[in-house]
Amino acid sequence: MSAFLGEVIGTMILILFGSGVVAGSLLKFSKAENGGWVVITIAWGLAVGIAAYSVGGFSGAHLNPALTIGLATIGNFPWADVPLYIVAQILGAIIGAVIVYFVYLPHWQNTDDADAKLGVFATAPAIRHPLSNIIVECVGTFALVVGILAIGANQLADGINPLLVGLLVVVIGMSLGGPTGYAINPARDLGPRIAHFLLPIHGKRDSDWKYAWVPIVGPIIGGVFGALFYKQFFLNEPTNLFWAALAVIVIIFAAAQLSISKSRGGTV
Repeated sequence: MSAFLGEVIGTMILILFGSGVVAGSLLKFSKAENGGWVVITIAWGLAVGIAAYSVGGFSGAHLNPALTIGLATIGNFPWADVPLYIVAQILGAIIGAVIVYFVYLPHWQNTDDADAKLGVFATAPAIRHPLSNIIVECVGTFALVVGILAIGANQLADGINPLLVGLLVVVIGMSLGGPTGYAINPARDLGPRIAHFLLPIHGKRDSDWKYAWVPIVGPIIGGVFGALFYKQFFLNEPTNLFWAALAVIVIIFAAAQLSISKSRGGTV
């Protein structure tokens, strides 16, 4: 199996199980209806672990453009392969989302909530405030990338790393996922959002493209900063890129605080 195909299949598995559990929890007359946030976060973590076990030997199981770009930024992955990996990840995410659509085929017409239908495919913020939403995605992806690199640096029993990464995704979801639904992966959000746009889903709403840039930009910034942070402090390899990335992060945080301070009640 080629690395490209490995990323396609791995991301397909990720979305099949991840979006699948959301569909089971949100769509009417599913036996898993109202499964809740704990069920969703655990299943997403297991989805990451299973996908990594499945294709890690072929592609390294990035499954996430933010991780791919972050690794390339610190020299752990060739830049020449980045576009190919990203295309594979998005393609796999689209395929996985399409399969979920067919798995729950009779349930779409029995579900009136168009927002819930979109939620099966793509993330949406609890409070729509783009700068704050970017911070959430940035911090979550920062934790993901630093965690993956730190786990990989330990001498562990063979085969346990994907399980630990899956648990990392669970804790990120439970602790940091509430404000935005924790995409922490541009392909995880963009691929299924494209599928939502293309599929003949009964009673669907628009695909909320005006928000779609947030779960792309936020995770990429967080992923790059996470990789640079790990290189700067864990590997003790100073780089000016770290300070440039830190400046961007500080500006985003400051702008978000200023925006919230100017709003009334913090709900915008």
